[in-house]
Amino acid sequence: MPLDAPVREILEDTNFAYVATIRKDGTPHVVPVWVHTDGENVLLNSSEGRVWPANLERDPRITITVANKENPYEYVEVRGRVAEKTHEGAKEHIDELAKKYLGADEYPYLQPGEQRIKYVIAPEKVKLYGRG
Repeated sequence: MPLDAPVREILEDTNFAYVATIRKDGTPHVVPVWVHTDGENVLLNSSEGRVWPANLERDPRITITVANKENPYEYVEVRGRVAEKTHEGAKEHIDELAKKYLGADEYPYLQPGEQRIKYVIAPEKVKLYGRG
């Protein structure tokens, strides 16, 4: 599903995404993360051992909310599922996100032995709120 230009604009800017996954007990788990898009999918990055990736292992459903930092009443909600999870290219992907969000050539917080994961989220429902 190609994402509309206004949706891509919000995803491509330095806006934080709030990722909602489902815990074992059925309650929601929401965390802020960096986000990007390839024009059709939402791209996320995390590290092995964190809660939200573990939640996605059990249940691949995810909701991602990204507010426009200039106008938080304008935001995108993407509901979808994990289409791909890979370690391949995940380090390069977090470096791209560090360039976008920090202006750094490399992700400065990588820990020794840390295993990065790149997620491709296939949107099932996309809604843009707050834009005329």
